[in-house]
Amino acid sequence: MATWFLGKIRFTKEIDAGKFQTVTEAYLLDAVSFTDAEARLYDLLGDNAPDFRVSSLSPMKVQEVFHVDGPELKWFKAKIIITTFDEKAKKEKKSSATFLVNADSIKQAYDRVEEALGRVDDYEITDVSLTPILEVVPYEADNQRLDQFKPLQEAVAAFESEPAPQKAEEASEEAITAFEKSEPGVE
Repeated sequence: MATWFLGKIRFTKEIDAGKFQTVTEAYLLDAVSFTDAEARLYDLLGDNAPDFRVSSLSPMKVQEVFHVDGPELKWFKAKIIITTFDEKAKKEKKSSATFLVNADSIKQAYDRVEEALGRVDDYEITDVSLTPILEVVPYEADNQRLDQFKPLQEAVAAFESEPAPQKAEEASEEAITAFEKSEPGVE
């Protein structure tokens, strides 16, 4: 399951000649920790937003993110209540979930969530609201670091083919012998 972090950045932007405004932007990042989320936020925006700072970083409970390819830039948060029947307790059990979907309007977001939940029998969409999120960044493994690693068999073979290190006593005796031979007049 993904761990989502909502990161907000602040920077000053020139809106008119000589007029500046402080702007806050929100990004949703899938990351393994706060540190990873912050680093990914800096990597994402490093060149695009000059002199920005991360103003907040907090975990966000999102069960599923539905990204539909298209020109839609708005992200909507949908709250859903799913009703299931507990066989042991012989009672109905309600659980809530939060989904994120990109769409142009609330109606389109509602329709996309309904389409995604097509197989679910008993659910109710209780809330669909616009979020300030500009971009959702899913987790991708850092392939650059993975390329540096060797398979285990190759690493073991390379280690075994290296000459064994000398013991400290043998090394010091060889150094003393070499020193004595290099001194003039010592035989």
